[in-house]
Amino acid sequence: MKVLLKNDEQLSLADNATCMDAASAISEGLARNAVAAKVNGELCDLSKSLREGDKVEIVTLKDKEGLEVYRHTCAHVLAQAVKNIFPTCNLAIGPVIDNGFYYDIDFKTPITQEDFVKIEAEMTKIIKANTPITRFELPRAEALELMAGYGEKYKVELINDLPEDAVISFYKQGAFTDLCRGPHLPSTGKIKAFKLVSIAGAYWRGNEKNKMLTRIYGVAFAKKDEMQAYFEMLEEAKKRDHIKLGKELKLFALLNEGKGFPFFLPNGMVLKNTLVDYWRELHRKEGYVEIQTPIILTRTLWENSGHWDHYKDNMYTTKIDGEDCAVKPMNCPGGMLVYKLTPHSYKDLPLRMAEMGLVHRHEKSGQLHGLFRVRCFTQDDAHIFMLPEQITDEIKGVVRLTDTIYKQFGFKYKIELSTRPADSMGTEEEWNLATDALRKALDELGLEYEINEGDGAFYGPKIDFHLQDSIGRTWQCGTIQLDFQMPQRFDLEYVGEDGMKHRPIMIHRAIFGSIERFIGILIEHFAGKFPVWLAPVQVKILPITDRTADYAQKLCEELKAAGLRAECDMRNEKIGYKIREAKMEKVPYVVVVGDKEAEDGSVNVNKRGVEEKYTVSKDEFIATVVREDKEKIIF
Repeated sequence: MKVLLKNDEQLSLADNATCMDAASAISEGLARNAVAAKVNGELCDLSKSLREGDKVEIVTLKDKEGLEVYRHTCAHVLAQAVKNIFPTCNLAIGPVIDNGFYYDIDFKTPITQEDFVKIEAEMTKIIKANTPITRFELPRAEALELMAGYGEKYKVELINDLPEDAVISFYKQGAFTDLCRGPHLPSTGKIKAFKLVSIAGAYWRGNEKNKMLTRIYGVAFAKKDEMQAYFEMLEEAKKRDHIKLGKELKLFALLNEGKGFPFFLPNGMVLKNTLVDYWRELHRKEGYVEIQTPIILTRTLWENSGHWDHYKDNMYTTKIDGEDCAVKPMNCPGGMLVYKLTPHSYKDLPLRMAEMGLVHRHEKSGQLHGLFRVRCFTQDDAHIFMLPEQITDEIKGVVRLTDTIYKQFGFKYKIELSTRPADSMGTEEEWNLATDALRKALDELGLEYEINEGDGAFYGPKIDFHLQDSIGRTWQCGTIQLDFQMPQRFDLEYVGEDGMKHRPIMIHRAIFGSIERFIGILIEHFAGKFPVWLAPVQVKILPITDRTADYAQKLCEELKAAGLRAECDMRNEKIGYKIREAKMEKVPYVVVVGDKEAEDGSVNVNKRGVEEKYTVSKDEFIATVVREDKEKIIF
C-alpha cells in the first residue's frame, strides 16, 4: 500500500503496516526518535495500523505534541509507581501541563513531599525496565467491570459519563492498566528526565462539593540538561518575583481589605501612567479615537451581548432602581452603544475606538496571584468597525502596532490562531470567513503561527500573542478577535455606497491585555531594573556634605525642568549607605555630588549595571538622560 508523508511524497509499505513501520522506512534515526504519529491530522500511537492513502507525520520530542505524549506517559509512570507503593489509593486523572504533568490521587493515608524520594525511585525502576506500553479497547460495560474490579471508583465515574455505545480505550504497562484516551510512548524506557516538584489539594472535578484529592506535580524534559536549565530558570524567577519586588520598590500593595483588588502606590502610578501615555501616543498616531464607557450596565445589555449566558458566573451583579445590573467584565458592549449613537456612512469606516476600561471579574480566592490574577484590571481595549474589504488591512495594522509595542520592551513573541469553540455563536459560514480573514492577514505579513483548535472566543476566532521574557518564560497578552456576531446582536449599521444599510464587521483587540498583569510581567522581565523611560525615579542625587546641598537641589530642579523624574536624598546619612540604598531601589542613575562637582558644575555618575563610575558635566549628563528617556532606550 501507499501512504502520503508530510511533504505529500508517497511511501510504499506492506499492508497493515504501522506508523512505526513508516518511521523505519523513512530512516533508522527517525524510527529511533519517534514517540508518536499523526494520521490524517489525528495524534496517535506508533502502533496504529495504516491504510491506503493515509497521510502520515512522524512525531518526535522536537514537536510540541511529542513532548505532550512524553509528559503524559510520565503521568502514567507516576500513577503506576504510586499504586505499587500505596496499593489502597484510588487514581483520578493525570493530564499534561506546561513543562510537565500532574496526577490527582485519593490516598487513604495522606502523603507529603518527603514521600517523593521513594516514589521517584519506583518511577526510575519502571523506566529502566523499559516496559512496552500497549493500547486496548473495551465496550462500556466491560470497561466498567474492569475498573470496578481494580477498585478505581473515579475511573468508574468517568466511564459512566460516556455514552452507552462508547468504545473505551486503556493503556497497559506491565501489571498496570489505566483508563486513557492516549496516545503514549511505545515503552517506559523512552523517558530520560523527570522530577516530582510539589503537592497540592484539588477537588475532584474542580467542584468544592466533592472530595479533596492529593495532586502530585512533576516536570519532564527530553534531556537532563533541559531540565537543569528549567530549574535554574525557576531560581532566577524567584529573584524576579513581582510580588516581592512590587513591595520592595513600593509599586503596589495587596491588602486583605481588598482581596484581588491591587492598590497602586505613587511609584506604581508613575509606571502605570507612563505605559498609558505611551499607549495613547501610539494610538493617536494610528488614527484611534478614545472613549470611556460606564463600569455598571443593565442586565439586558449583557443578555444581548451574550455575556450573561456565557460569562455570568464571573460577573459581579447588583440592582439599581429595581433593575438587574452587572459590573462590566469586558468593555465591548459599551463600545457597541457608542457606535450606535451616531449614524455612519461607509466613508466613516474604518472607525477605530480605543478604551482604557476598568473591568471586574469574579475569580476564586485560590486563583488570585499578585498582579497576574486579580479581580479588577484595566484593559487596553480597542474596537474597530469596518467594511468587509477592510478586514485584512485592519488586522495587519493591529499586528504591526502590536509588534511595535512588544519590541519596545524587548519581547520576542509567538502567534497563535484560535478557531471555533464548542459554545460558539453564529453560523459555520461566518466562522469560516472570519478565520480565513485572520489567516490571510498573518500569511500576507509572512508571520509564523500555530493553530489552536477550538480555543476562539464564543463570538469569533482570534489571534493571540505569547510573549517570551528575558528568562524564557511565555505570557499570553495581546489578542485580536474578529467578530461577525456582536454587530448583528446590537443591530449596528452603516450606509453603503449603494445608499442601502449594511452591517459592519468588527475587531476586538488588546495589546497589553491587562495593564496590571503587563506591569507584573515587566517587573519580572526587567527584574525591577526598569529602563530610564519607565523607571519611577530616573535619577537620584546624593550630596556628600551639607555644603553641596544647594548644588544638589539646583541639579534636581534642572532635571525636573528637563522633564525627568529626579529625587534628592538630603538625609543626614553616610554616603555609602545612601548609595547602597539607591541601588537597592534599582534607580538607573545615582549621582554623587561633592565640593569638586559643585565647584566645576559636574556630576559623579553611578550608572546601574556599570561598575566603573565616571564624571561628566551636569549639562552633558542631563542631555544623556533626556535622550534615553525620549528615545525609550532599553539597557
